[in-house]
Amino acid sequence: MRLPHSLQARLVLAIGMSVGVVWVISALIATATIREKVNKVFDSALEETAQRILPLAVQELFEAEDDGTAQLISTLREHDEFLVYIIRDRSGRILLRSHDADIQNFPPFEQDGFVKTDKNILYYDSAVGGDFTITIAEPLAHRNEAARETLLALGVPLFFLLPLTIGGIWLLLHFMLGPLRGFRDELAVRGGQDLAPVDTGRLPAEIIPIAEAVNALLERLQRTLESERGFASNAAHELRTPVAAALAQTQRLQSEARDEKTIQRANNIEISLKRLNRMSEKLMQMARAEGGSLRAEKPHDLVQILRMVAGDLAYGDHDNQIQLTLPDVPVLSWIDPDAFAIAARNLLENALRHGSREMPVAVDLQLDGTLTVANAGPIVPPEDLKKLTHRFARQNRNTRGSGLGLSIVQVIADGSRSKLEINSPATNRIDGFEVILYPARF
Repeated sequence: MRLPHSLQARLVLAIGMSVGVVWVISALIATATIREKVNKVFDSALEETAQRILPLAVQELFEAEDDGTAQLISTLREHDEFLVYIIRDRSGRILLRSHDADIQNFPPFEQDGFVKTDKNILYYDSAVGGDFTITIAEPLAHRNEAARETLLALGVPLFFLLPLTIGGIWLLLHFMLGPLRGFRDELAVRGGQDLAPVDTGRLPAEIIPIAEAVNALLERLQRTLESERGFASNAAHELRTPVAAALAQTQRLQSEARDEKTIQRANNIEISLKRLNRMSEKLMQMARAEGGSLRAEKPHDLVQILRMVAGDLAYGDHDNQIQLTLPDVPVLSWIDPDAFAIAARNLLENALRHGSREMPVAVDLQLDGTLTVANAGPIVPPEDLKKLTHRFARQNRNTRGSGLGLSIVQVIADGSRSKLEINSPATNRIDGFEVILYPARF
């Protein structure tokens, strides 16, 4: 039998089965004990009945006239006769018998005491030096019926009490395991940004070592992530100045050079330095998204932030390539404005870089804070869609970009407990690419 995965279900099953098995064993032992005691009581009743009937019957036989026929004891009213008897003389002739006595069930008298046959328990006794004998019989079915009724009386309640017992155990365990469910839920809702220790105050003593081990692991992860984020942020920050200086020297070399080969090499260096500069900027954004708090001290209007980001991109080489659909009223959110601006900028840059230049990038912000960015272009295969939020992942190695844009947005979505959805083709289109950032939930 396959055990359930739930600890509560396993405990209920184990305790319920244990209670049922103990109950059945106890009922069998009690039945066997009661049966032994009942047999002794019934045997005593047979012996006592025989010893009371025989003297009375002998006296009656002495006083009555013997006509050679067996006298039948009549009954006052119809009833079930569990004890039947016959009285014989020394020759074995039946002198007296009860009205339900069947002669075939009474073997000849051999000696005083008990005899067991297939159907009856018989007790033999004698009087007047063996001139008169009595054989009293009790059907075995009577004793078996008493044993069965005893077993049923002990066993039938099990079918009613066992479900109630299991239900009570389930409710009790559900209440007792409440702190464990709280511990599980607290860990389940956490993202990569929340590595604070888990409260162990309400946990049972057996679970506290596990919770402490989890907290120790979270602390080590926190130190490791802070070290990595600090290194990436510091490295990116430190690179900006020398990259900017090298870029300035390269641009000066371009203006002063007269040789065509030198100018071409300077152009290649400029392209590489700009790519390195963008990479350092993305690394700083990643460090900002991973290291900082994504909840603002007060709500901010996402419409103004999105309009500013789109205007900044349109001011460059992307004039008239961004189509904004914004509400006429403010859309307030508790997400950090810098984090939302970073996410929106990466989504727009990604759409402008990889989309078709003949079709504008559609940017739509709903009243609930849902942001949708869609661009035209070839369909991205489903197996590639799953990889696009990985760091340094690009659909095509030859495509421009750092491969960090969507991964930065994914980090911000995880940190703000929102959802990032990527579709290709875009909604209501036969091609294109679409990213939906659902509102943050703090």
